Amino acid sequence: METGSKVKLKCDPPKEHSDAEHLKKNDDGTAKQPETKPQKKGIKGNIVINNLSIYVNNVVKFFSFKDTHEMDLSGNKQSEIVTKEKEKNKLQEETEILLDRLHLQDSYQQKMSPADFLKIGPPVKHSNETCEKDLAQTFLQRLMMLDYRARYIPVHQGKSDVNCSQPVPESDSVYTDDSDLDALYSINTDIDQSEQAQVHPVDVQMAVFHCSDAFLKQNMITKLSQCQYALPLLVPDPVSMDIKCPLWTFRKITKTWKKTQGDLKTVTMKSMPVCKAETPLVSFFRLGSLSLSKSQLMNTLINDRHSTFFHRNCPGSTKSHHLMDGVAEITWYCPAGKPNDSFTDCVAFCNLHGDSLLIEKQREILTEKSSVIVLLLPTLEKSQESSAVTKTLYRSTKPLIILIADSDCGAVQIKPGKYKLGLKDRSQSDVSEKLKQIIGNILSGPHTTFQLESLAKVSGIRVDENDSVFQKGKSAAMEMVKMIEGMDISKIKEKFLPCEGQLWYNWCRINKELYHLKGNIEKEKEQKGKQLMEIRQKQCDASCSELMKSFTKSLLNLPSKNKEYFLKWTQILIDGLSTDDLSSILQNYDETWSEVLDLKRKHNKSAEFKEKQAELEHLSKKLQSATFGLEHIFREMGQIYEAHKSQKKQTGSQHTDWVKYPELAADVMISGYPMELMDGDAGHVPLTWISSLLQEVINRLGDQRVFVLSVLGIQSSGKSTMLNAMFGLQLAVSAGRCTEGAYMQLLKLSDEIKNDYKFDYVLIVDTEGLRALDLASNTTLHHDNELATFVVGVGNMTLINILGENPADMQDVLQIVVQAFMRMKKVKLSPSCVFVHQNVTDVAAAEKNMDGKRRLQEKLDKMAQLAAEEEVCDVECFSDVIAFDVQKDVKYFAQLWEGSPPMAPPNPGYSESVQELKNIILSKASKSTGILLSHFSSKIQDLWNALMNEHFVFSFKNTQEIAAYRKLEFQYGNWTWTLRSEMLKIKKQLYPKIEYGQLDKIENSCLSKEMNKTYEELKKQMASYFEDDRDKEMLVQWRGQFENKIKEFHEEHIREVKRKLDEVIQQKNARKKLDSKKTEFENKLLQKSKELAHQLKDVVENEEELKAQFDSVWSHWVAELTKDTIPIKDINLEEDQFNVLQVLGIEWDLIIKSREKGRYKELSEVGNYLGYITPMKDSRVGKILDFVYEKTGLKMILTHDDHEEIRSFINNVEQESLKVIQTKPVATQGYTSTYLQEVAKHVQKKMMEFESERKYIFKKKFTVDLLLYVFDSATSWLLQSHKTYKENNDALTYLNSKKKEYYNIFKSYCKGSSSAVVFGEMMCERLKVSAAEAVIDQTAVDLAGEMKCSLPAFNGNRLNLERHVLTSLAKKADFSKFKTYIQNPRKQVEAFIKEEVKKYIFTNQKEKALKILNKNVDDINKVIKQALFEATDKLKKQEGNIDMWVKVFYSSLNNKLTLDTIFCQTFRDINNFDFLKEKLEKGLETVTMEMSLLPLDNVMECRQTPDQILIDQLCNCCWERCPFCAAVCTNTLKDHSPDKHNVPFHRPSGVAGWHTKGTVDLAIDFCTTLVGSDIKFYPRHDSQESVPYKQYPTAGDPYASWRITADESKLTYWKWFVCHFQKELEEYYNMKFQGEEEIPNEWKKYSKEEAIGSLDEMCKQ
Repeated sequence: METGSKVKLKCDPPKEHSDAEHLKKNDDGTAKQPETKPQKKGIKGNIVINNLSIYVNNVVKFFSFKDTHEMDLSGNKQSEIVTKEKEKNKLQEETEILLDRLHLQDSYQQKMSPADFLKIGPPVKHSNETCEKDLAQTFLQRLMMLDYRARYIPVHQGKSDVNCSQPVPESDSVYTDDSDLDALYSINTDIDQSEQAQVHPVDVQMAVFHCSDAFLKQNMITKLSQCQYALPLLVPDPVSMDIKCPLWTFRKITKTWKKTQGDLKTVTMKSMPVCKAETPLVSFFRLGSLSLSKSQLMNTLINDRHSTFFHRNCPGSTKSHHLMDGVAEITWYCPAGKPNDSFTDCVAFCNLHGDSLLIEKQREILTEKSSVIVLLLPTLEKSQESSAVTKTLYRSTKPLIILIADSDCGAVQIKPGKYKLGLKDRSQSDVSEKLKQIIGNILSGPHTTFQLESLAKVSGIRVDENDSVFQKGKSAAMEMVKMIEGMDISKIKEKFLPCEGQLWYNWCRINKELYHLKGNIEKEKEQKGKQLMEIRQKQCDASCSELMKSFTKSLLNLPSKNKEYFLKWTQILIDGLSTDDLSSILQNYDETWSEVLDLKRKHNKSAEFKEKQAELEHLSKKLQSATFGLEHIFREMGQIYEAHKSQKKQTGSQHTDWVKYPELAADVMISGYPMELMDGDAGHVPLTWISSLLQEVINRLGDQRVFVLSVLGIQSSGKSTMLNAMFGLQLAVSAGRCTEGAYMQLLKLSDEIKNDYKFDYVLIVDTEGLRALDLASNTTLHHDNELATFVVGVGNMTLINILGENPADMQDVLQIVVQAFMRMKKVKLSPSCVFVHQNVTDVAAAEKNMDGKRRLQEKLDKMAQLAAEEEVCDVECFSDVIAFDVQKDVKYFAQLWEGSPPMAPPNPGYSESVQELKNIILSKASKSTGILLSHFSSKIQDLWNALMNEHFVFSFKNTQEIAAYRKLEFQYGNWTWTLRSEMLKIKKQLYPKIEYGQLDKIENSCLSKEMNKTYEELKKQMASYFEDDRDKEMLVQWRGQFENKIKEFHEEHIREVKRKLDEVIQQKNARKKLDSKKTEFENKLLQKSKELAHQLKDVVENEEELKAQFDSVWSHWVAELTKDTIPIKDINLEEDQFNVLQVLGIEWDLIIKSREKGRYKELSEVGNYLGYITPMKDSRVGKILDFVYEKTGLKMILTHDDHEEIRSFINNVEQESLKVIQTKPVATQGYTSTYLQEVAKHVQKKMMEFESERKYIFKKKFTVDLLLYVFDSATSWLLQSHKTYKENNDALTYLNSKKKEYYNIFKSYCKGSSSAVVFGEMMCERLKVSAAEAVIDQTAVDLAGEMKCSLPAFNGNRLNLERHVLTSLAKKADFSKFKTYIQNPRKQVEAFIKEEVKKYIFTNQKEKALKILNKNVDDINKVIKQALFEATDKLKKQEGNIDMWVKVFYSSLNNKLTLDTIFCQTFRDINNFDFLKEKLEKGLETVTMEMSLLPLDNVMECRQTPDQILIDQLCNCCWERCPFCAAVCTNTLKDHSPDKHNVPFHRPSGVAGWHTKGTVDLAIDFCTTLVGSDIKFYPRHDSQESVPYKQYPTAGDPYASWRITADESKLTYWKWFVCHFQKELEEYYNMKFQGEEEIPNEWKKYSKEEAIGSLDEMCKQ
């Protein structure tokens, strides 16, 4: 061949070839190389290659077989070494090419790990061809999905279209008449060899194996085993050529089989890890080249329908492979205990690939370990190269079966244990049957057995587990497991895991009893709480077992990689301990279960049925105690943590690592392990542990969004298997209840798809089966309902898994599921669902599927109607409950196994169904935002706490929603404050305009226009908040409501401001008469002052005499000016009230007595109104009561409802009377006593109406107290309104207010001052008054804003304010203030705001308040100076007079100050305006100084005080009170419908005066405890039927409008209050805490500090 010439490659077609070896061998065993021919011209489609040497080299490397061992026949050992080195180099080159083609070149050094595949990636293609570069990844993905077709994946080459078929190569021959015949008979036909051959499937498998780390190898081999494929046992390293035994990869494989033995054919079930199993080993060797496939023959012995060993006739097989020669594969035949079993016991089969003549080391190892050896020979002759090996095997003691290719002899036993069988002219099935018979005969007698673990002791091979990284983890695990080796498996948990055993079960039982209290519930609750703490203490004491110490020590101290091995080894070693015991229990369990099912189908309820059920229950408990795994150790960690956390201390130095347990578990969970969410044994969620665990996950990953996928289904319906196949998980799978409770596992989205979703992880929640028969006698229905509701609630989507299509099997589970979804709807959770039918016989039959869907829809609709009856809601069909499309949300699955287990492989159709379902799930998930991990943690708490109560819907409290709502309330407060602040600003600007007469009418449209900019900006802020906040999915439900509330607030506030401004206008109009006289008054007073000053100018020398002279004439001036006006007198309300009461016929002494005692002032806060009433004498009831009281000496008893009705009546009458009086025009027309008479008549009328519906009447002293209470309430308004009227209309009052000003003018004239000086002094005086008013008004608003933002009590929502009010009350410990709070909470809250404002301004932040005041002084000073400059400047330019100056000056101050007009007639002589300006500026300095010294007290006397501004802002909320304990709703919105009233600060009912019916025993029960108890109540005092507290909303309003959730009355605050003020409360209500209502002793231990601290805790919830 000429180098560089253009040539084509051609090779001989292979003859019949051996297992996976396709080229003809030379005599020495080496592969013949393909021959090449010179290129022929003119053949279309052939590719010309120029760089021949490189091309040929590469093609030969790939297409030729690995050179076999070249032996120098002369015995030259140097030649042998050289040949071996060549082989090694060649294999390395071939491996490099292979890895490069598979894009695994980087993975050989940096091994792939499970983390690379434990992600949710793009869909795996099933039908389309795959690019060569994706081959390895696709193989692994499909293998993890249990698709055994992963071993052959079609590949398309290069850039050619996937769908285009490749053309068949054409011959190079030039066509002539006979040339085509030559080509026909030619052995070597020129064909195009330019394209690389497809990678051999076993090379893909082995390449991936070599490029995986130990954990991925283990997962891979486990999945291969599940696919019923042979597993690599001895593997030559492609680089070092060392023989490796991957023993570690077998550790997770457990085989189960049924052994048949004896004449009676007794069947025994066995289950054990393959590493521990001692079984016969049958090894197959091939010596030389054969046309028969050894692997295919072996498959017929094991499963003739499945290619356990890959052979040449499998799809995808190619001429050559590189990584399989020398590999020994192993598999196990597991009998099913049936007559057609090939073997009666488990048998291992080993296949040594390649020519065993050349693979000496592996052959020797297997020969030593085998029970039977099967030898395949091309011929049996002494001259054959193989004769030496044959002779050795024949002479050994091992049973030997020789299969001879060219012999037609029958099966012959040459001598005991030695057989031969000819293969010529014999069918494969015939050979297979003969082999089975011979092997069976051999194994029926004495034979050696093989155990995988024994390979660790064989020299010459490298066992992976002997590496140091394995050993460190193993030694740590062994140290722990040694403690339990040899123990009775059922005793291990009892001894080493004491916290999760009976102690934990007892804790769960008592905790559940807290929600079913009866009798004296607070005492019982305290007692149970004490028991719970005692159990926790016992757990703490028992929490230092050596096993747990060893386990946690290893987790804490081992490096990350060693920790992974430690966990795996622990799991493996523990599983190995319990296998034998479990298999026998499971066998008994299966048999008993089958018997129970048979009896149930026959509707047999006899004694036998009950006996079998009892036996099943016993076996269930036995199975439970014998089940021991890694999950139980983590469960113990959780219980140790919860126990210590509840004690709030570390128990000595015994065990102080518990605080780190959540961190350890979080690391394990993030690494891919499932973590227990619900303890299935105890039927409980360890909330403290789960919360801390998830918090640690958040600390490590951040508060990521997760999509929660939960799975529900009946027992053994294949839920875990489905999840394992779908996501490549490792959840426990076997018959019976593998998944105890619920487990959660975190899966990350891969980088390829994460941008398509709004979450980062998927959290899988797998559950134990519903209707688990082993729970049959343990209130199954309640357990299932609980589990279903919990799992449906935590999930964003729930898969409902149904096995088969049997309606009877579906009925129960559907009812449970539908009811769970209905509950979610009622508590405003909206998960989606997908139904999965597994084990459907014909999934392809569309018509049958449609019929099945129709029947499912009918079932769901029926179940929805049944569930609706129980949950009391109006539902007609399932789609009313949840968005559900039967066409899209139902998936049919093929049966899992392709044949009968245990040897059946998984059905490929099942894998396809899993992939389709995964796509459906991800498609639906793409529309979801998932849930934050922190929200998920809260949701778990909420759901479980609600489930503890029987009535889930009434008990459910969505903590995260509550937190989001509270945050929204805070924003709402800020938004309303923004509007209020702007409106205060606008109002302040409009006052001067009204005073100057520039504005005599206010329109809503005008105010709206002024507010428009602020309102529009606020709407944008709101939209941004609702659209961008992290809780926007929750906030959307309130968006419309809050937007409407802001709109209503805006409009209402505009109306309110208009009303107030209208009042100002009315007052302005009312004083027009006085205003019209002011000009006359001022002119005369100025003139008189000037004249008097000239008279006394040189006569009077000192200030005192001057003052006396002025005072003597002032009264004459005023009398002269007011001689035509009638002065307005002050009013005497007290005298008027006496007169009104006397007119009503009330005795004078009654009025005096009530006045002196002042009892009327606290009428609405009286604890017991019994002294105010008397039975109706004329009524029959009254007479009977009088007789009873007289004879028995008993007193009349008012019920709590009676007291509350009277109190409510008093408050209503007060409010109505106040409204009546406030409609009177007192401020504009003055006061008259007829107003009080009208109010008195209104009160009398209301009293008569009230008494007409009662069995008692009020005493006269009540009438007196009520009228005085109402009058007292109206007094301040009447006095203020009359003061305003007098100021606006009384000339005498006006003139007296001007006395000081005119004295100063008089004094100036006396000193000889010019008109400019006097005018300046007058102006400064008026500026001082006006500016001071403006400064004080602005300071009030600024201080209110400052306090709203900075004071913790005011800077929040209504709940925050309530907390501070209660804290303040506790610190003061003043019962009178508590009394006010209990009976009139708003009054006390307003008092608190006023007190806090005073404290802030006058004490805590006095300096800041003064700074704000001085800033406003500076601001107003600048405004005045600017007006002064503008007026003087304009006058100069236009040469105007004093009238013009005043006009410009006042105009410049417009909207800033309200100045009394100065009439300029007297000052027309002023012409030096610079001098005037100078005097004014000088005077302004004095004014500024005086203003800066203004006392802060003035702020509390201005037009709108800061405390009133804050009261208007903070108290415009809901004031509804709990119907049980009278606690106030803490919703920030006044009308927050449809959201129910709620408050976290519920209290003992006795605080509000509740008492036991028919007694004087004040109640100590918290309503939050009662709603979780089994006690009933009477909604009204006259109710005939009682209602369970758990169903309190069914009692109608007001109960139905409240949301009261059971919280075990954790609020220490009110317990402390009741103990601290017990005496005062008893005196106040004239009742006692006694009998069954005696205060528990535990309550008396709480301190004030603990009480206050409990408020903070409750607010956090």
